[in-house]
Amino acid sequence: MNFRNTTFAAFLFIIILAYPAAAQDLFPDGTPVSDWFRETEVVSLETLGKTFVITEYGVRNDSTELQTDKIQAVIDAAYQAGGGVILIPRGTFLSGSLFFRPGTHLHLQEGAVLKGSDDISNFPIVQTRIEGQTLDYFAALVNADGVDGFTISGKGTIDGNGLRYWKSFWLRRKVNPRCTNMDELRPRLVYISHSRDVQLSGVRLVNSPFWTTHLYKCEYVKLLGLHIYSPYAPVKAPSTDAVDVDVCNHVLIKDCYMSVNDDAVALKGGKGPLADKDDNNGGNYNILIEDCVYGFCHSVLTCGSESVHNRNIVLRRVRVENAQRLLWLKMRPDTPQNYEYITVEDVSGNARSFLFIKPWTQFFDLKGQTEMPRSYSSHVTMRNINFECDVLFDVNHSDQYFLRNFTFENLHIQAKKQPEIHTEYVENFSLKNVIINSKKEYE
Repeated sequence: MNFRNTTFAAFLFIIILAYPAAAQDLFPDGTPVSDWFRETEVVSLETLGKTFVITEYGVRNDSTELQTDKIQAVIDAAYQAGGGVILIPRGTFLSGSLFFRPGTHLHLQEGAVLKGSDDISNFPIVQTRIEGQTLDYFAALVNADGVDGFTISGKGTIDGNGLRYWKSFWLRRKVNPRCTNMDELRPRLVYISHSRDVQLSGVRLVNSPFWTTHLYKCEYVKLLGLHIYSPYAPVKAPSTDAVDVDVCNHVLIKDCYMSVNDDAVALKGGKGPLADKDDNNGGNYNILIEDCVYGFCHSVLTCGSESVHNRNIVLRRVRVENAQRLLWLKMRPDTPQNYEYITVEDVSGNARSFLFIKPWTQFFDLKGQTEMPRSYSSHVTMRNINFECDVLFDVNHSDQYFLRNFTFENLHIQAKKQPEIHTEYVENFSLKNVIINSKKEYE
């Protein structure tokens, strides 16, 4: 059977016939998926208040003139007027950090480009959240903190203009192979924090210098129909995660395209041996990722590397092309972690590794503690999947973490390397109808 030539639509049709839609209405722990997740209408500009077209307030269509202050003045004027939509018309507008205020929104018309400066001095240092820490670091290009109801919409582009940052990062790595992500000073593209009822729809988010879309302590967030991209050649765009979900609940990522030189969707939440005692940290709950398409990425779905607790995570009805991993559980030996009730289902495509679970030791730091915390992962289900990979079960056994209650069900896998599944690594590992290289290995 040629898996690449099997159409995704036909595959989904078979799955839908075999599994009632009602089964998709429950999170992995059995709690209902609320109707909120099925309400995917894009917000109408007419409902958001007055429109403020930036070119009507002295902002010029010029890709070389930095106009941060002028664009920020439009945002502030909209806020003072009781709110409204900051509209970016067709053209290219260069800017440093912009800060959206309560009641304000961002809309980019087709052909509009909000382009980030490649000079880090145009991004102020603020208290923010990055890599599982709350600290002083550079603001993103687009920032919204405490802006309930915030929306980014349209058919335009937010371009991080990251090439100079990427080149500088790799030069620094040649000089200092242990330099961290934050040693090379660079901004994120979009950072939204402490906000509720957020929607990002339609826009292109490309070429971020660092993480592309970072959500921190948000709830009820919908990412709909986004195109998120950064290159892995000829210059790799380091650490340009498509979406970082950091201490959030009720997040829907739907109908998006993601191809980045790092993780596509990464669940964050804190790091360090006492991470679970810090109020700045926390878990991610009720995260639904569906109907998306993935190009190159380090992983389609990742727990970690800075993560404390993830529960009720669903990845379904997706197509994957050229990922390095499908599901990656980063088990960090200096951080207590619990990854539970995770379901990956109705997937087709290919990746280097199907399931990847190993200790993550980059920048290991026990911060003076003498004992490594133990981590856990349980109730992980991967089912209804047609997939090609190099390695099916890319998992290391370790005393650092405990794995239990895993399920592989209805898998049709083409694996290039030894397809053995080490069931002894997982307490209570259920395998049903697992076909590897056209041979049924497990009933």
